[in-house]
Amino acid sequence: MSDELLVDVWSDIICPWCYIGKRRLEQAVQRFAARESVRVTWHAFELDPTAPRAYEPGSTLASRLAEKYGKPLAVAREMMDHVTEVAAADGLEFHFDRAKDGNTFDAHRLLALARATGRAGALGERFMRGYFSEGEAIGETESLVRLAVETGFSEHDVRAALESEELARAVRKDQADARALGIRGVPFFLVGQKYAASGAQPSDLLAQLLERAWAEKSTNSRPMA
Repeated sequence: MSDELLVDVWSDIICPWCYIGKRRLEQAVQRFAARESVRVTWHAFELDPTAPRAYEPGSTLASRLAEKYGKPLAVAREMMDHVTEVAAADGLEFHFDRAKDGNTFDAHRLLALARATGRAGALGERFMRGYFSEGEAIGETESLVRLAVETGFSEHDVRAALESEELARAVRKDQADARALGIRGVPFFLVGQKYAASGAQPSDLLAQLLERAWAEKSTNSRPMA
């Protein structure tokens, strides 16, 4: 039996709770005694597959949030302020006033490329920090290329990946798997292929899932007397 503890995570780059959930999972893994055995796989999930690469000038994240939930603009801003405060408690710096959201399919295609070499976590971190903290246009090709190159990928490989139908199929498979599992919101964590948690759960709860899955795995792997 493999000595790895598998953790599968579905998330989107522009989902603030996904970034918070990512940090909380990292905190849980850091506290986990068998942390070297944990293998996290990041899967694609698009909050809005119909989004354009970039929104028209003058269209703000706050205004779109207000429209989506049928709330006054002031309430949408309060919601964003609340998320910013929660993120800060986990050591993350959010600047929604700078955020330039857009379609994330190409970002996920690059994450599929990174997943093949175990670097999806690092690239996802760079994309999220770029979007939430630095005002990077996450749906635009040149921004994605630059951020991926900063993370250690060659520009040639990145541009080729953005044209890759194979990687596009990998993104679509992640999305199909999410539908098959009944995932409707992210982040979504599947620990040990058995224990599920939806939303940016506290690191304590994620740590408990790691411990439970590992204990069961260790028990099941013991030879019969």
